[in-house]
Amino acid sequence: MATLNEVARRAGCTPATVSNVLRNRGRVGEQTRQRVLAAVEALGYQPHLAARALAEGRAPTIALMVSSIANPFYPEFALAVERAARSSGQYLIICNTNEDPLMGRAYLEQIAGTLSEGVLVMNANLDFADLHKTEARGAPVVLCMWERPNQSPGLPCVAVDFRLAGELAGQHLLELGHRRIGAIVGSKVSGIHAARYEGFLDALRAAGLDPSHAPVLHAPDTTQGGYRAARALLEADPRLTAIFTTNDLPALGVLHAAADLGLRVPEDLSVTGITDIQLAQESRPALTTVAVPTVEAAELAVSLLRELIEASPRGRAIAGATPRMDVTSAPTLVVRGTTQPPNSSRAR
Repeated sequence: MATLNEVARRAGCTPATVSNVLRNRGRVGEQTRQRVLAAVEALGYQPHLAARALAEGRAPTIALMVSSIANPFYPEFALAVERAARSSGQYLIICNTNEDPLMGRAYLEQIAGTLSEGVLVMNANLDFADLHKTEARGAPVVLCMWERPNQSPGLPCVAVDFRLAGELAGQHLLELGHRRIGAIVGSKVSGIHAARYEGFLDALRAAGLDPSHAPVLHAPDTTQGGYRAARALLEADPRLTAIFTTNDLPALGVLHAAADLGLRVPEDLSVTGITDIQLAQESRPALTTVAVPTVEAAELAVSLLRELIEASPRGRAIAGATPRMDVTSAPTLVVRGTTQPPNSSRAR
C-alpha cells in the first residue's frame, strides 16, 4: 500500500503539501494540486484514518452507539446518520452494544475521542455517568431521538415527541369506535417506551375512558415479544377489538398471533404501531402506524454533534451551560390496512 511519502516523492512536493491537498487546506498552487491528485490516483493511495487521528488528535469519524443492530429501526437510522455524516466530510463507526452496559462503556473508553471525534447515542442502555465522563474527556455526546421533549436528560440531545405519537395512535383507534383496546409496551414500566404509553393513556382519558380498564402487558421490543403478549391479551379477553403497541416490531408480532388464533386483521382485530419502519409498509396487511421523522432526527443529531465538536479545541462542554435540545417536527399518523371500525359482534 502506498504511503504519504511515496505520493509526495512522485508529485515532487512535501508530505505536508499532499496532506493539505487531500484535506483541502492551506494554499496550494493548481499545478501542484493536480500533480498530487495524479500521484494519488497512480499509486492508489488511501489515507490511514487511525494514523491521522493519532497525529492530529482528531478523527475524521463519528460514532453511533445502538442497543441492537438486529432491530431493523437502527440500520434505517444508521443509514440516515451515515448520509448526513458523509455530507459533512466524515465517516461513521457503528457500535452495537447488544444491550450490554459494559460493552457500551468499553466502546466509549476505546473509541470516543480517539477513533471518533464525538458520539451519537441511540437507546444504547448506557450509564449517564459514563456519558458525562466521555464529555469531560473532550468527546461530545448527543442523545438521538430522546423521547421526552419537555424533560432534559442533562446531555445535548435531539428529541421526538413520542408521547404525541402514542396519543395519535390511541385517538385513531377511538375515532374508529374501538373501546376494548389492549396495549403492548415494548419496554419495562419505566423504560424508553413509557412516554408512548402515557400518550395512549392521554387519549383514553380525553375520550372519558378509565385507563385502568385497558389491559396492558410489558414485553420485549421484538416481533416474538409482541406475539407472546398478544396471545396472552387475547386469550385473557377474547372481546378485545384492537391492540395498541408502542413500536412496529411488536405490532408485527400481533399480526402473527392474530393469524394463529384465527382472527382477521382488521375485520376482527385492529392493530397500530409506532415509528414506521420499512417492514411496516411491507407487511400484509400493511401496518397502520405513527411515523416519526427519522431522517430529520439523524440530520439534526449530526449537525448538533458537529457544532459541539467545533465549539472548542477538544469539543468540551461549556461549564454551567444548559445542554442543548433540538426537537424534530411532530410525528404523523399513517393509516394503512390494519385498522377499521370494530366488528359489532366482537365489540359487544
